[in-house]
Amino acid sequence: MSDRIEADYIIETAGEPEKVAATMAGEQSSGTFTKVPGETPELLERAGARVESLEILETVAEPSLPGARQGASIRRARVTLSWPMATIGLSVPHLSIVIGGNLFELKDFSGLRLDDIRLPEAFLAAGPGPRFGIEGTRRLSGVYDRPLIGTIVKPSVGFTPEQTADLAETMAEAGLDFIKDDELQADGPACPFDERVDAVMRRLKQHAERTGKLPMFAFNITGEVDDMKRRRDHVLEAGGTCIMMSLNAVGLSGFMAISRDSELPVHAHRAGWGALSRHPMLGWSFPAWSKLWRLAGADHIHVNGVDNKFCESNESVIRSARSCLELLGASKPAIIMPVFSSGQTPKQVPETYRALGSRDLIHAAGGGILGHPRGPAAGVAEMRAAWEAVA
Repeated sequence: MSDRIEADYIIETAGEPEKVAATMAGEQSSGTFTKVPGETPELLERAGARVESLEILETVAEPSLPGARQGASIRRARVTLSWPMATIGLSVPHLSIVIGGNLFELKDFSGLRLDDIRLPEAFLAAGPGPRFGIEGTRRLSGVYDRPLIGTIVKPSVGFTPEQTADLAETMAEAGLDFIKDDELQADGPACPFDERVDAVMRRLKQHAERTGKLPMFAFNITGEVDDMKRRRDHVLEAGGTCIMMSLNAVGLSGFMAISRDSELPVHAHRAGWGALSRHPMLGWSFPAWSKLWRLAGADHIHVNGVDNKFCESNESVIRSARSCLELLGASKPAIIMPVFSSGQTPKQVPETYRALGSRDLIHAAGGGILGHPRGPAAGVAEMRAAWEAVA
């Protein structure tokens, strides 16, 4: 692997693609809008980004986004840029600025999407990376030969700590492997975090004493860093086995402050992801974005679901999930569990398995289990039966 960091982009521009690609490289390294005396050829060679490849894809009739420069011809192209690692260092938060930064605002583009990144082994080795990933999650849950079947506390908000514990006990008795707070539930006055954790874990530990199985419950610790550290430690002290953070709310630095020395798996929720990805010619593709969070220490991450209730296509969902299972490098593979959710029921299982070709995932069905006509136990049984059938 090269000692340079590489990033792939899909661009749309009314300008000359070759010149615009060179502008990208300059904007994201040593250049600015005009030539300055200090940018010597020697400095540019040592510290500048460079265009590694450019492939013209198609011509389009209208610009995808407003505010761009106009021209007679609007073309799309795939561009790969690279940077010397020596000018970036080993910071994951800083990397996100180097490969993204101001590019999305430049007038040269009527569309720009960061599609993927490739990192040198030295950079991969420096990040915390997942401490549990697939292997650790399976060990803690005791589930080895199938996906973890999960659900979400529903209603998302409105329950007291004891009502949440009642539902958690019902979920455990239904046979679930994994339960999570909804991303909307954190530490509100109607359901304080510590009280919720204590009530839920008391019931789950009683269930484990009766049955020998302790479901993994991902408590949402999202908040300010000091609060998240205290909440993480409280979950551990209460006997919990998982914590959850909403990535876009806490940021890379906040996430790493918690994950770096966490003794619990970190469940990564992508709430707000649509704002970064919904337009096909703006923002990030999931493989690029999720690699930063894998390096930052995520053990599981949401990828949406097949035939979901949102706007994402099945092709995009499967590409996202496959990227979680791909090796990042030899020194730190950083393979993590994709979490399929959003309107999931047993009906999506065959296509999920056919397209992904793996059972290393968490399949979370909220209403698909809790709203089952014959109750949650039947919902869990049918999810398991579907996975047994396709496997």
